This record gives sequence, C-alpha cells and structure tokens, in this order.
Amino acid sequence: MSPLLKIRAERDQMSAIERRIADFILDNAHLLRDYSSQHLANALGISQSSVVKFSQKLGFKGYPDLKYSIGQALARGDAEPATPLATPPPDNDPQAALAGRLWQLKATAEAETRLINPAERIDEVAAAVQGAGKVFVIGLGEDGIPARALATRLSMLGVLTVHYVDAVLMQAGIASAAPGDVLLVFSERGRQPVLCQISRRFHEHGGRVVSVTRHTPNPLRALADIALLVSAHDEARHVEPLLYQSALQHLLDLIFLMVCEASTERQRWYDSNAEHMHALED
Repeated sequence: MSPLLKIRAERDQMSAIERRIADFILDNAHLLRDYSSQHLANALGISQSSVVKFSQKLGFKGYPDLKYSIGQALARGDAEPATPLATPPPDNDPQAALAGRLWQLKATAEAETRLINPAERIDEVAAAVQGAGKVFVIGLGEDGIPARALATRLSMLGVLTVHYVDAVLMQAGIASAAPGDVLLVFSERGRQPVLCQISRRFHEHGGRVVSVTRHTPNPLRALADIALLVSAHDEARHVEPLLYQSALQHLLDLIFLMVCEASTERQRWYDSNAEHMHALED
C-alpha cells in the first residue's frame, strides 16, 4: 500500500505538527527527493526531530526510509489508485471527466478504508456475526440506510437479526440481548449520546458492540469492542458524503461475503430466501 495513502488515511488522527508535515508531503511528493529531513523541518518551521518522529510513527525506520518508499510508490504509479477509465475522456466530454474523477475519488476512499481496517479486524467482525445468537443493528438518520441494507442481507442468510430505526425501540429490544449477541451501531461521527447509552446497556447484557464510524476519535468508537473505520475526505462538502457511503458499502459488502462464504448452509438460506422473494414479485 502506498505510503501516501497511509498518510492521507491517518491524517485526521495526527497532531497539529504532524498534519503540517503530512500536508506538505502530500502536496509536494514529487519534490520530496530534494528535501532532507532538515530541509523539510526548515520549510515548515519545526524541529528535525519532529520529522523523524513522524516517519517512525508511520512505521518507517526514519525519514530517509519514508522518502525512499514514497519515491518507489511514485515510480510505480501507485501513489493514487489508477483511474478506471481506459483512456482519458475527451476535452469536450465534461460528464465523462466528472464520472472519471468521482470514480477515482471513490477508489482512493476505499483503498484508505482497507488500509485502516486490518484483515484481523475484519475476520473478527465476520466471525462475531457468524457465531452470534442474535445480531442487533441500528443507525439513525442517514446512517440508517446502510444499517437497514446490512440487516436485510444478514436476514437473507438466516442470521437472526433485530433491526430498529428508532433508538427508543432499540432500548427496549436489547432487553432480550444475551452473551454472544452482537450489536452493530452505525454512526458516521460517532457522537450521538443515545447510541452510546445503548452500547453501554448492551455490554451490561454481555453482548459485543461493533461500531461503524469515521476513523476520527469519537465516543462511540471508544465504547466498542471492535471498531470498523471509514476514511473518506474531500474539500467539497457535497462530494465527501458520496465517498463515505461508497467506502462504507465496500467494507460492509466484504463482511457480508465472508459471513456468506464461511458456511454452505448460509448460502442455501440465501438462495432459498431469494427464490421466495422472486416468486412473490412475480
């Protein structure tokens, strides 16, 4: 994975000085070969040790190692996910240009989201859902859309799913929670007090809480046994939600496939339910 993607994915969790270093590197990656750690420190008005610590925090031995890794990524052309378009759109086709840019932005968000969710964490969530007696799912407002979609898919697999769009009803619903049950809580910002309260009550019943939020620190993430994180950034406010939804959906689709393919019985449940639904539609 490109070190530039890693820097972008972890930027929101960095200190103010670290964000300054990150922004400079992201904006000047092609010029970095001409900068020593001291040159970079002087350009930003910070200490050389801050640059070294920044590099080490990202998992590199030091700044030269980070600079070399970025140079290699640029040489390979994997600093950004390649645009899915086979050829650049013609200058007179603004729609194709817009579609290509959006596709590339979504690919970047999905790559960053994969980076900050280790395979072990995804395995743990899939295993928790697979082995749960009941899976409770809640999301409020716009967060309720992906929550409902996942709850429906899990139900199709034969997973006993309890889904509410109302926090008051969920408060009552979790009275039936038991050890081994799982609560999936969707909240982009992770700051709704009522969802934190529901999570605490679920813990009191011996259940495990899986939060689904942005990767920035938030109260809901802090309460969770397992935290699924989404990284999606753009300066345009109307674009950023599109990237968040795309990266989140990719993450949820992966978990759904893992639960489905872990058991032939789950697949049979899905096929049977799909056939019944199609029969009703006909």
